[in-house]
Amino acid sequence: MIRLIKWIALGLGRSPARLFLYPICLSFVVFSQHARRASRQYLELILGRAVGLKEVFRHYHCFAATILDRVFLLTGRDDLLHVDTYGVDVILQRVRKGEGCILLGSHLGSFELLRTLGIALIGLPINVLMYEDHARKLAEVGQSLSANLSDRVIPIGTPDTMLRVKECLDEGELVGILGDRVGNDKIVRCRFLGQPAELPAGPMLLAATLQVPVILCFGLYWGGNRYEIHTELLADRIDISRANRTQDLQRWTQRYVDRLEHYCRLAPYNWFNFYDYWATTKR
Repeated sequence: MIRLIKWIALGLGRSPARLFLYPICLSFVVFSQHARRASRQYLELILGRAVGLKEVFRHYHCFAATILDRVFLLTGRDDLLHVDTYGVDVILQRVRKGEGCILLGSHLGSFELLRTLGIALIGLPINVLMYEDHARKLAEVGQSLSANLSDRVIPIGTPDTMLRVKECLDEGELVGILGDRVGNDKIVRCRFLGQPAELPAGPMLLAATLQVPVILCFGLYWGGNRYEIHTELLADRIDISRANRTQDLQRWTQRYVDRLEHYCRLAPYNWFNFYDYWATTKR
């Protein structure tokens, strides 16, 4: 989908390209059985009622629209978008003191919006922690759009990952990480949308090790060209004691999940984890 939308966007421009989102999304609704089932599962939990293909299509369309706008963000055409910001001062206060921060996001809305507008809003680039396979795919698709895209990506799980993160934070820079999808890291069991779910332990362990502020960031899409960036402080420091490691880790992760759920309920069609999110907990 990303490759196709990139080609259409660069060839036609934003308004004509948006027309192509409808057949693209329709094909995904028809042929992507597992993702369709996962979308319906999530939507029924968040909306509290049975949903049909109309709601699933809307979910796909919201996702596709943010991918389309990612193309324009990466090519410097953010002037096509109307973006309102809320709470950005919580980052600016720490940036002015030269304090490096972890920006903890999710697969809710557009994290790319935060990253590409980081310089304009905050005056600093945003480095992003990403699993190596995802980082490679992003570089393959995005390098033609932004020459320095991969320069600010820090692969997770390499021998120098922690060193690179620490160097960025020591320089007073921002490091972004998404906290709602488990990879190869340890897990924390929390409650999300009233159901038990598994979340990665990595973000909280990283913040606790480096003792830097953790700021939550969500870039919500509201249709058309309208976006909102919401930022809020999770903690100036994450403390996880050796004696109560499991409990402290669960408590901090649940705080993140509670805020993620708040924004999911605010913009329910913005959450883009198209797989059975609760399956691993059920097994």
